[in-house]
Amino acid sequence: TTITAQEVCCWGQGPVDTGDSGVFQPQSALTDMEFASVSTYRGPGNPDPRPNNKLPILLWWSSNLFPHFPGDTERVDCAHSSCLVTSNRKVQLYRRTASIIFYGTDFRAYEAPLPRLAHQTWALFHEESPMNNYLLSHSVGIRLFNYTATFRRESDYPLTLQWLPSLDYLLKAPAVPLQEKNRWRRAGLAPVLYMQSHCDVPSDRDRYVQELITFIEIDSYGKCLNNKPLPDYLEDTSTATGEDRRFMSFVGRYKFHLALENGLCPDYMTEKLWRPMHQGCVPIYRGSSSVADWLPNNHSAILIDDFPSPRDLAEFIKTLDQDDAEYSHYLEYKTPSKITNLRLLEGLESREWGVNDMSKPNYLNGFECFVCDRENERLAAVKAHRKNPQQNLLPQPKMANSSHMGCPLPSPGYGPVESIDPNDGWLQMWPQDYWQSLDQAEGLESLVRHNVSDPSLLWQHIQSIAVRRARGR
Repeated sequence: TTITAQEVCCWGQGPVDTGDSGVFQPQSALTDMEFASVSTYRGPGNPDPRPNNKLPILLWWSSNLFPHFPGDTERVDCAHSSCLVTSNRKVQLYRRTASIIFYGTDFRAYEAPLPRLAHQTWALFHEESPMNNYLLSHSVGIRLFNYTATFRRESDYPLTLQWLPSLDYLLKAPAVPLQEKNRWRRAGLAPVLYMQSHCDVPSDRDRYVQELITFIEIDSYGKCLNNKPLPDYLEDTSTATGEDRRFMSFVGRYKFHLALENGLCPDYMTEKLWRPMHQGCVPIYRGSSSVADWLPNNHSAILIDDFPSPRDLAEFIKTLDQDDAEYSHYLEYKTPSKITNLRLLEGLESREWGVNDMSKPNYLNGFECFVCDRENERLAAVKAHRKNPQQNLLPQPKMANSSHMGCPLPSPGYGPVESIDPNDGWLQMWPQDYWQSLDQAEGLESLVRHNVSDPSLLWQHIQSIAVRRARGR
């Protein structure tokens, strides 16, 4: 049976039966006996009186992300309703399985749960780099999902400030006072620090740094463009990448930190940005094109894309390095009254999930409850419509769009793409990965639209699409 494009966009609008009758088979791998082992209770303020065998099921397709232990099944009582959540894939075709939650990094078109049932929604959790799965950056790929939690502010459950634990994290006094940084400069430390060991990435950051280093001194300690050895006590990788006290003290000596993300995408900001600010160092940043929307004020980071060339950036850094008053201007956000960005303040205040904050849920549990409550709302609306179609309209389909991810084609870190050797490793890897991901997204959408049960037929559908495109159809 072929499904129309309109039906694809309306996924999750089919009827679901949470009782004992229904047409979807096979029956759940979670038998009534197994359900009985999951305690039945209601959370604080939760009005949902239903027992476990009446609740909708949410299936975590990526079992390694299942936010409950021990076991693979749990009852969750959220703000407005309850659900059973499980990582047991045997419930995929069960009639009470209302939604499947995917982890973006693990999502593969050739392993998707097919056929996609008309009564099920798909939910996407993807807080990591766009480089982990470019399929999600194409409109045809992201539109397969009904709910999203991504770093984009436009997603249903935004994780934009996931790498910023709190406002106090920014306000912490500089780890190394400016006078001491200047002493280290006079002792021979470069003004700029670069510490990176993940070299071949979509942002092509090393190409830019390689050009910048011809105009200004940079101490590079990682595996990428290394020109200086780490002290022996920092050779342990976990120490050099975490917030170990000795590590933080070492890198805090530098006045400027090169802070280049591994992928470029609006709102994708990691510890590369926030950690130098926490330490009281000035980040020289490239990553999110919308980063200025989230900075504490308009003079707390140096944005690479504000400068026409690496030479111009280097001259600016040199000037700042020689002017203590102007350099200190970049650290004014350490005073609470100097944080003037209301979007940042409101974003930290309003998010329901916490980072290292036991008084709030983590964002996995938070998104799980977001999906649970939305699914219960949807199922109630569908049930009301079936009872009285004239009085109760079928709920409008919910579908993600490009603004929920939508990361651009990787481009060279410096210079035009035409100037790069055709055998260059970056050129051969990342632009091709981006377009191959589009092929896979289109192939998966075709499998879903044609109601195919076997995901291994993906390559056949990709080939058919390519042939039709070549013929101009």
